[in-house]
Amino acid sequence: MNYRIFILLISLTTIIGCKPYETTKVRKNQITYDEFRLQQRTFPSQDGVIKYIDKGNGPVIVLLHGVPTSGWLYRKMIDPLVSGGYRVVVPDMLGFGSSDSPEGFDIYNEQNHAKRLLELMEGLGVEKWTQVVHDAGGVWTWELIKSQPHRIENLVLLNTVIFDNGFYPPIQLQPGIASKTKMWSYRKGIATNNLFKKLFDEGLQENTLNHLDVEGYKIPLTEGKTDALYYYYSETCNTLPDYRDVFESFNVPTMVIWGIHDTMLQWPPQQISVANSFAIKEEAIHIIDEKHFVQETKAKKISYLIRNFLSSDKEK
Repeated sequence: MNYRIFILLISLTTIIGCKPYETTKVRKNQITYDEFRLQQRTFPSQDGVIKYIDKGNGPVIVLLHGVPTSGWLYRKMIDPLVSGGYRVVVPDMLGFGSSDSPEGFDIYNEQNHAKRLLELMEGLGVEKWTQVVHDAGGVWTWELIKSQPHRIENLVLLNTVIFDNGFYPPIQLQPGIASKTKMWSYRKGIATNNLFKKLFDEGLQENTLNHLDVEGYKIPLTEGKTDALYYYYSETCNTLPDYRDVFESFNVPTMVIWGIHDTMLQWPPQQISVANSFAIKEEAIHIIDEKHFVQETKAKKISYLIRNFLSSDKEK
């Protein structure tokens, strides 16, 4: 039997009836993925087109997603931050969301993601900004800080990758045909539901997402955007770089907002190291009652914490 047909049959058997959402009931004023994409603008980076949202006026806040998400993760936080008097930039990093997904491996390494984010900000004419990071957005940010630390004037850490201690990736792959077949199954929609059901069941205390919520996460994968995932799960998750020297030389106001029940990025094993490395004041550490995807259930709370943090820092 053809190998791919065999994998297809096994996968279909596994995922029959597996839905990554709990309801099809739509919330009032809920944005669809098509509507979100219509708000996005286009930036031609050297490696491919990057899609991004740029909304509001005032000091700039960059909302940086991780893996396997995109700017869609922050859809509920954009307006609350804009209404606070900020210009909010939300990119889909190359290989994610609506951005291009060129074939390749090293094109998706941490250094190249950082380079492209700097390209975008220079293209927008933004010299300094507040960086909000989640998940793999952390490692891309540490690489950016290595090359141009003066660009980030405030930092907000949302359940992001910092140290090996506390980092328990939900997926770890070895490069090769088996892992590439898994990526193929995501592109073909065979195991996509399974992937997001696993992530949301593990990443939310209660998975209350509906089909429109999940659509914004699934569609990019079924459009073929899996090379960036393949790099992260088979490279970064196995050999996380050590950025302690970067943290020691970086000194900007930093706030932590962390879902305490996160099993993928655990806070207790690294809380002292994080607080010391970034010189975070105790009042700037906010532990909230959630798991990994804090933006899905705590968007307003997070947005107002960020606004308060930035306004209090401005007053000093």
